[in-house]
Amino acid sequence: MAIDCLVLGAGQEIGKSCVVVTINGKRIMFDCGMHMGCDDHNRYPDFSLVSKSGDFDNAISCIIITHFHMDHVGALPYFTEVCGYNGPIYMSYPTKALSPLMLEDYRRVMVDRRGEDELFTTAHIANCMKKVIAIDLKQTIQVDEDLQIRAYYAGHVLGAVMVYAKVGDAAIVYTGDYNMTTDRHLGAAKIDRLQLDLLISESTYATTIRGSKYPREREFLQAVHKCVAGGGKALIPSFALGRAQELCMLLDDYWERMNIKVPIYFSSGLTIQANMYYKMLISWTSQNVKEKHNTHNPFDFKNVKDFDRSLIHAPGPCVLFATPGMLCAGFSLEVFKHWAPSPLNLVALPGYSVAGTVGHKLMSGKPTTVDLYNGTRVDVRCKIHQVAFSPHTDAKGIMDLTKFLSPKNVVLVHGEKPSMLILKDKITSELDIPCFVPANGETVSVASTTYIKANASDMFLKSCSSPNFKFSNSTQLRVTDQRTADGVLVIEKSKKAKIVHQDEVSEVLHEKNHVVSLAYCCPVKVEGESDNDADLIKHLSEKILKTISGAQIHESENCLQIGSFKGTLCLKDKCVHRRDISSSSEAVVFFCCNWSAADLELGWEVINVMKQNI
Repeated sequence: MAIDCLVLGAGQEIGKSCVVVTINGKRIMFDCGMHMGCDDHNRYPDFSLVSKSGDFDNAISCIIITHFHMDHVGALPYFTEVCGYNGPIYMSYPTKALSPLMLEDYRRVMVDRRGEDELFTTAHIANCMKKVIAIDLKQTIQVDEDLQIRAYYAGHVLGAVMVYAKVGDAAIVYTGDYNMTTDRHLGAAKIDRLQLDLLISESTYATTIRGSKYPREREFLQAVHKCVAGGGKALIPSFALGRAQELCMLLDDYWERMNIKVPIYFSSGLTIQANMYYKMLISWTSQNVKEKHNTHNPFDFKNVKDFDRSLIHAPGPCVLFATPGMLCAGFSLEVFKHWAPSPLNLVALPGYSVAGTVGHKLMSGKPTTVDLYNGTRVDVRCKIHQVAFSPHTDAKGIMDLTKFLSPKNVVLVHGEKPSMLILKDKITSELDIPCFVPANGETVSVASTTYIKANASDMFLKSCSSPNFKFSNSTQLRVTDQRTADGVLVIEKSKKAKIVHQDEVSEVLHEKNHVVSLAYCCPVKVEGESDNDADLIKHLSEKILKTISGAQIHESENCLQIGSFKGTLCLKDKCVHRRDISSSSEAVVFFCCNWSAADLELGWEVINVMKQNI
């Protein structure tokens, strides 16, 4: 059977992550996000591709949300309360606690401040979260009789998980967003080595390889310090959860060491509320935070204060963390309009910004003006500083995870197409794993694993357990066990599969005379002036004909086929001499031998053939 991967969002783009995977009849929706850079019908995934009739309860077995970012959870209340999905929804405990905060903050910004049509209400958010089932790390959940899921630590943000899903023998992992390195408040992603048919991985930084984080931290601190030392105001647009906590820890520690008295502000009450959850969910943070927590909660910031709107026009330097990140709407965009025209000020962009946002426009160059959503044009004279504090893994991390899991297939999502195609080629060429980069609305189908349970005959089991000792001819006695299991898989109609010993095949198949064939291919290295494989084959054929009477030999280009002979073939003693060489040519010899199991025993030894003066 096949595994079908339908990409509804984050296909060759970053935004509105949503992938629907069908495994042996079970359909799982991974993430249900919105696109932060769109304000039209492209904001949400096209759910009609899941069910034309709108009967989503029968179309989807369950939904799994990997973390609380809006591009992964933003469409969930709309899908459940407006579209009518009432099936099971799974997310980690921190994600269940923090998602409603993020959703309500977004709704308030888009509806109350920007005056957009309300796609979901506060009541919708509350009703949606009542349907959520919280899960813990490495907890195996039996969704139904056939489908089981398990969550693994993904780093990235508090509560982020990778998800393992298995139906029958078929298994996949959906990574969501993840980070393969630790930061100041979260650990690196951790997952077991699993047998997978498919890995669906994010690829935000598909071609980026980051160096040490310490130079980036120093660069960020110096830029902010230089700004406030010159009397300017530093705006750091960031989401209330995740990078805000990491950067506040960084600045708070730097302010203490440097004895800086310039105020640091949070703009959002949401962040204060979020910090309360961070304090309660210490078990999901990094080892460093857990150790410090015994004496001091790292999220109790000494130099960080709440921000009042009246302080926008207050004189003097300051640092302000304002939500949302990417300057896509809300208070961060409002502050940017006022502070951008001053050359004393700084806008520090600590992470990735999706296309269509003001943050992306600032990162794409050094514009002197920027058009905002409502048609307002803002002069940009402030300094723009971008530092890679993104919580996503880099290209090396993606390759490391893929190599570790060694899936049979890979699908890349959540990335920009040109970079994704480069990473795809790298995975295919270096890891020899088929890789796909589907666009939104496309489906990728890959084969799924099916194991057949088979009985084993007593003779076969005995042959597996019987040792076959071999003694080496070295100065010291060495004994090795060279046992082999010679079995034949027999599948008969309406009977269970069975593995029997090769000597039992005639009896099982009710045949008097059963022919068994063996084939082996080994390299032949040649020392000498000639590098012509055809000459080598010809001379080797003549030698074998002299050694084995009645042998049938067929020469074909650079292959030699030998068959239909009786007795023992030992290339080591009969044909050629062994000698250490520096080879100048190679040829391939193919030995194919047939015999009747009833009346012939064939001794077989194949070694690397070293030729001297053939």
